[in-house]
Amino acid sequence: MTSRELAASYLVKARARLKALAVLRDERAHSDVVREAQELVELALKGMLRVVGIEPPKFHDVGGLLVEHEAKFAPPVRAGLRRAAEISGRLRRERELAFYGDIDFIPTQRYSASDGARAYEDAAWVVTLAGEAVDLPPLDGSEPGAARS
Repeated sequence: MTSRELAASYLVKARARLKALAVLRDERAHSDVVREAQELVELALKGMLRVVGIEPPKFHDVGGLLVEHEAKFAPPVRAGLRRAAEISGRLRRERELAFYGDIDFIPTQRYSASDGARAYEDAAWVVTLAGEAVDLPPLDGSEPGAARS
């Protein structure tokens, strides 16, 4: 198996998770959308790193590595790397709270529909960008470049 094949596998998995994320969003499981969006984004970004020959580290937020190695990506993808890194960092900060909460933070009470919608939209955007980096056909039939609108 090559790095490109493994990267494509990561993206296939991320796309499947995006469908599951839509179900959670529709069920109004806002904290679960935030948590699962983080995992989806992590998988997609690690696929992007693999496709340019970088072994992803064993931590959750790899956005900084994308930016650090932006020269290895095609210009259309490069234009979205900073936004992808911002999304990754924000979702990483929410990862544990969205799943476990805390004594003074009940996830099902603290995350709103707008939190879930933002997490879903950001995850969908990252999946589109990753599809361009990995060179897979767009999920929805849109033209490449749609990720940066």
